[in-house]
Amino acid sequence: MQTTPVPKRRSLAQIAFPYLLIAPTLVLVFLFTLLPAVNTVIDSLYSIPRDVREAPVFVGLDNYADLFDPAHFIGSNFVPVIGNTLAFAVVTVLVSVPLALGFALLLNQKIPFMGVWRFGIFYPALLPLIGAASIWAFLFSDSVGVINTILRGFGGAGVNWLGNPNTVLASVIVVNIWKQAGYYMIFYLAGIQNISRELYEAAGLDGASKWQAFRYLTLPLLNRTTLFVLVVNFIFAFQTVEQLQALGMGNPGNRATLLLYLIFQTIPERRNWGYVNAMTVILVLLLLGFTIANFTLFERRRRGEAG
Repeated sequence: MQTTPVPKRRSLAQIAFPYLLIAPTLVLVFLFTLLPAVNTVIDSLYSIPRDVREAPVFVGLDNYADLFDPAHFIGSNFVPVIGNTLAFAVVTVLVSVPLALGFALLLNQKIPFMGVWRFGIFYPALLPLIGAASIWAFLFSDSVGVINTILRGFGGAGVNWLGNPNTVLASVIVVNIWKQAGYYMIFYLAGIQNISRELYEAAGLDGASKWQAFRYLTLPLLNRTTLFVLVVNFIFAFQTVEQLQALGMGNPGNRATLLLYLIFQTIPERRNWGYVNAMTVILVLLLLGFTIANFTLFERRRRGEAG
């Protein structure tokens, strides 16, 4: 008769050792992520007086209400800026993600001067944000800009890209897409090259066309890459600040001002700190909502395909 060995009891040091390994990370996350986040939520419920000797006054959700009040000096700008930010993020994602996938498919082919193509597409991602924006500020210049010079060369009229309220936001979007598409292309290219060629060979033997192979093989197998790119792209779109410094600072009429840039503009005035914290909370909630929605959508799609 065999006896079942009694499991050896672990000592307290063995139990605590894994927690000690992750303790430094947990402390850093608490100090620089969780604690500031909680303080931001709490501070958004207070009105900060101009005089540093006066104590903050608890106002509850009044700061949030003021943000959405068109008659308030903050609310008159906040609602249009939210619209600008959402339009900027959505258009940037809808254009740059398919463009990045197209670049990856192109660079996965055997084409002449492959190194030149890869460098040319990825190079904008290497440029500092303010440097890239300065280059485009020159290209968009009304008088000596390259774009208007070309338009006038073909007999057209120049466009004041950064001075026209109807074109300034589109101009900033173009810069952001140009800057980021090559960066996201790297992730797609890595994902495509990790797909086994045997799958495509088997699909070809079954009579699948290139379009069918792309639709039923490439796209589903790149689902996780697409999820990552969508989330990162959307978050980056909400972090746009530096470009606006070189591209008209959101003017004219705040038609290109984005949410994080509005927060940056509002911080210097002490009495606005309550509104700054409230805007920060709304920004985080927007990003959190988009991220959760994307993960939920892709998880349901994955389960549907598996079922």
